[in-house]
Amino acid sequence: MDILHALAPYMHLIQAAILGVVEGFTEFLPVSSTGHLLLMEHFLGWGEDSFGKSFTILIQLGAILALLSIYFGRLWSLATNMFGEWAAARFVIGILIAFLPAAVIGALAAPFIKAHLFDVRIVCIMFIIGGFVLLWIDRLDLKPRYMESTSFPLLMYLGIGVCQCFAMIPGVSRSGATIVGAMLFGADRRSAAEFSFWLAMPTMVGAFAYEAFKSRAELAHGDILAIAVGFIFSFIFGWIVVKTFLRYVQRHSFAVFAWWRIILGTAAMFALYYL
Repeated sequence: MDILHALAPYMHLIQAAILGVVEGFTEFLPVSSTGHLLLMEHFLGWGEDSFGKSFTILIQLGAILALLSIYFGRLWSLATNMFGEWAAARFVIGILIAFLPAAVIGALAAPFIKAHLFDVRIVCIMFIIGGFVLLWIDRLDLKPRYMESTSFPLLMYLGIGVCQCFAMIPGVSRSGATIVGAMLFGADRRSAAEFSFWLAMPTMVGAFAYEAFKSRAELAHGDILAIAVGFIFSFIFGWIVVKTFLRYVQRHSFAVFAWWRIILGTAAMFALYYL
């Protein structure tokens, strides 16, 4: 009790750190960062006020910057070569094509999605379904035709972008939908996972800018220290995941992510109705 009493003044910073860890750790894995944050909000009561909801938007910036810092060299190479080399220009066009479906549907359907789909019961169901989809994709006898994310056909980029739209349902996972879509269209596991990183850049930056602009009034009066703590932890754990995930999927299946989703979704659904 003495320890809890001593920590009480810092509880908001502890919550910020935990949320930052969850955001950074789950953003680029096929487990749904939004779903995890919504479950924490529901069961722990974190982020229910207007600033709390805006806080979860801001800490995404840490994960975004972690990804951009790791890929900075390749991004710079693309930027400097895209007007002189067709291969670079073609990949940039491919990323924009893949980004387009989510940008259009997100802009048109954002109010409906927020009003009707941000429900923890939906999150639980999508966790479980998504887990079984990952187990299914592992068991398919796929014959990969594309080993480099920079050289997918342009129509394949569009198809992956359409698959990403399913991630607008909380609990689906943006990276999971992208990876599964890419593998079904012929990518190997590593190139599918890597393209999920590339597609995350415009998708996450666009979503962050849109949500931050809408919530600018709450953010202006927010707890700067809590934001800084959440941002730092989101950056650190996002960086760790980006640096290790591609090596992991080269050697392992998606089973650990699938079973985590199934177990967490089932446990959360049980808690909703029986606790």
